[in-house]
Amino acid sequence: MKKIAVIGGNGQLGNCIQKIAPDFESKYEFIFTDSQTLDITDEDQISDFFYNQKPHYCINASAYTAVDLAEKESEKAFAVNAYGVASLAQACAENKTVLIHVSTDYVFGGETNLCYSEDDFTNPTGVYGASKREGEELALENNPQTIIIRTSWLYSEFNKNFVKTMLNLFGQKEELGVVADQFGQPTNANDLAEAIMKIIENPRKIFGIFHFSNYPETTWFDFAGKIAEFSDSSVKLNPLTTDQYPTPAKRPARSTMCLDKIEEVYAIEPKYWENSLEDCVRILTESQSVS
Repeated sequence: MKKIAVIGGNGQLGNCIQKIAPDFESKYEFIFTDSQTLDITDEDQISDFFYNQKPHYCINASAYTAVDLAEKESEKAFAVNAYGVASLAQACAENKTVLIHVSTDYVFGGETNLCYSEDDFTNPTGVYGASKREGEELALENNPQTIIIRTSWLYSEFNKNFVKTMLNLFGQKEELGVVADQFGQPTNANDLAEAIMKIIENPRKIFGIFHFSNYPETTWFDFAGKIAEFSDSSVKLNPLTTDQYPTPAKRPARSTMCLDKIEEVYAIEPKYWENSLEDCVRILTESQSVS
């Protein structure tokens, strides 16, 4: 039986993979780690883990994701998002392990009105995006059997994310301001987990960079509007400009990604974001677990 190591098993994506893992238990043995059981900034721990487990696939769902805090903690961001990824990739190469590494739309600068393809020039606007871009480069450099999946605006019923934050605020506020001039693609982490398993199940592996998200593009304001609609909230939402809502890290104005490549190569058809969002909001409101 082939082994799949999931690094960052307690994050959004890791939890979503845990949720569907029983569907694949006849084919794969899953090994889930977190920062307590495997510190990817520790080369010795990585070496010992691969020596003992010898996974056939390694899904790196771990990351330093505090976008604003990264501006002050650049060393921590690069340690996890870049140099830790390099160590993982090197261990994968030494053990003939396929690495599936999750990256972000924040590697782009957001200066275009068109969607970004996998080959387009990257120009991160902050430390977080820069650290993730260096992680991409180091992963491909250290292990030719690497599949990088860039995703965007990730949310789920697990952990902290925009959808859960909005649902909590809807219960506390009568009126909210939400940025309306930043464009991107919300992505349900459950859909990303399913896409990754489809890649693993595909006998023909094409390595390199792929984009995956739900579609089409939207703004944070319209995203919040749909969360309100699906949760039957009466909150009043007011559109804000980026200038009206300054943050330590500059966000890309439009980080919309082209999704054709992953569909053509792996026959993975992205879902409409409103449909995936409605499923998530239903789960959260039914369980009332939006903390």
